[in-house]
Amino acid sequence: MTRLRISAISYLNTAPLMWDFEHGDARRQFDISYTLPSACARALEAGEADIGIIPAAAYAVIPGLQVLPGVAIASRRAVRSILLVSKVPVERIRSVALDTSSMTSVALTKILFEKWLGGGRTFAAMAPNIETMLASHDAGLVIGDPALRVDRSRFFTLDLAEEWIRHTGKPFVFAFWAVREKALQEAAPAADLAAIFQRSRDHGLEPASLDQIALEWASRVGISESDVRSYLARNIHYDLDAGCLDGLQLFYRYAAEIGVLPSAPEMCFLGAANAAIV
Repeated sequence: MTRLRISAISYLNTAPLMWDFEHGDARRQFDISYTLPSACARALEAGEADIGIIPAAAYAVIPGLQVLPGVAIASRRAVRSILLVSKVPVERIRSVALDTSSMTSVALTKILFEKWLGGGRTFAAMAPNIETMLASHDAGLVIGDPALRVDRSRFFTLDLAEEWIRHTGKPFVFAFWAVREKALQEAAPAADLAAIFQRSRDHGLEPASLDQIALEWASRVGISESDVRSYLARNIHYDLDAGCLDGLQLFYRYAAEIGVLPSAPEMCFLGAANAAIV
């Protein structure tokens, strides 16, 4: 039987999701690699990975995927790690550098400007170095661990999850697990994939696990252990629940309306009982 290949994201916010794959029995069942969100989506699309924690935007452009139910990287409040960082107040922004690591946050940035912050801005893709971004643009989008390291006292900043929630009243979903349908056919795994990934998330969010993650990641990210624990326990929401699905559908609708993504297909969940959930 073929071992399924997992493409995971090398950011702090995925550490709880990967707990059993790094500390438990699940690590012996899969081949695991780590990369950036946009590269994770490309690996899944190219067939180089079978399961990926894909940016939500990728589901609109990669055919033949099934979503593993119940697990997400989302936010119901300020997320802290998806920031628009600017030299000037938001109403004076005219040019924005967009983090090449991102797909979903790039789309979200464009939606926020088009719907609520005022259109007419220009956008350019750049590597996530805020000093370099701001040398040639009014503002820069940075995501993940680089965003957590930004000294927000030096800049005007906008937390994009907080801004989305303020205007829509809905959570924002940044990423979720998806599996290629062809990989399921080829590997024919007997294991309950949804349960494996949900269980890993649950184990990773236990207090002792969060303490260990904080100890390992604080120096790596450049923030304190207490900030790591607070970020994972309060700012990130790891459940793909009904509220998150509502927010996700609204994101897809707005993205299609302004032309930053094609219309997303219905959400197809792994498992016959969930196959028609939308």
